[in-house]
Amino acid sequence: MKILDKYIIKKYLGTFLIMFGLFIPIGIMVDFAEKIDKFRENEVPGDQILSYYIDFIWYFGSQLYPVFLFLAVIWFTSRLANNTELTAILSSGVSFQRLMKPYFISSSIVVVFALISVMFIVPKSNKNFNEFTSEYIKSEDVRKTSRLFKQINENEFIYISSYDPKRFRGFDFTLENFNGNKLNHKISASNIRWDDSIFRLTNYVKRTIFDDKEIIERFTRKDTLLDFDIEDLAPLNYVAETLNFFELNNLIRYEKRAGSPLINSHLLVRHKRYTIPLSCFILTIIAVSVSSFKRRGGTGSNLAIGVALGFLFIFLDKILGVLVLKSNFSPAVASWGILLIFLTIALILLRKAIR
Repeated sequence: MKILDKYIIKKYLGTFLIMFGLFIPIGIMVDFAEKIDKFRENEVPGDQILSYYIDFIWYFGSQLYPVFLFLAVIWFTSRLANNTELTAILSSGVSFQRLMKPYFISSSIVVVFALISVMFIVPKSNKNFNEFTSEYIKSEDVRKTSRLFKQINENEFIYISSYDPKRFRGFDFTLENFNGNKLNHKISASNIRWDDSIFRLTNYVKRTIFDDKEIIERFTRKDTLLDFDIEDLAPLNYVAETLNFFELNNLIRYEKRAGSPLINSHLLVRHKRYTIPLSCFILTIIAVSVSSFKRRGGTGSNLAIGVALGFLFIFLDKILGVLVLKSNFSPAVASWGILLIFLTIALILLRKAIR
């Protein structure tokens, strides 16, 4: 590795860490100012608030670090260009493609660390962050609790009109068992409750069908075992964010089989665990391309372009994410489509910079 490579890598990583260190405290102050009334209203202990903001750093950082990196690269590359350092490097016979080598080495270091973090470290912090938020800040909309339908195994389907997660109780419960397209039996109850490892059904009715005969069983109360977990009825909306790489893949396999309405949300989380880290490569190309030559406005002009592109990246990410959650829009297109859009922008700007 040559002196040039070491110099740019040091600048790249150092400026990124400084930029990260500048924006995180701002994010914490803004969040604290927004939630301080909730903290006082709910009398949240100080140690829990401190723990929340430790998790907040991971949560907030994992969402926005590509933008921090983008601004950092624009900042220090603009400084190099304004100080004519890049002009001297390129005039000495170093090609623009060769100049990009240390940038890619640096971004590779960030990407590898980011991939390991989002797969195994960040999910634990996300769990603590979301649990704190749902308990003290907002308790609504953390899970769907009405009109729940799910396939629990190859032959059985369940339906519940509403579910109370605090009491582990569901209302208007129905279980249907099929053999192919033929109904074997159907169980219905006015409510179902999880009670010490068993299910307790009230106003239990079971219809069993044998050819042209039907047998009906009725009980005021029936304790039994069923092939599902009570928590599976209404999983938390953010559950995918709290699972590591292997747990998330297992959840997606189970939810696909069960026909979960949250499957698109889970798939979007998995796709983003790849696309957000990989976006660092593309954003690095864009950042170098727009800041590697002098502009009349200097560093400020380059930063303005960087901020605009950064906000465009966040805007598209949020818009497509909402489309996935509120419609049948493909999670893969929503995630990888942004990368393709910005890759196209990156290649156009890179070609212009080489010229």
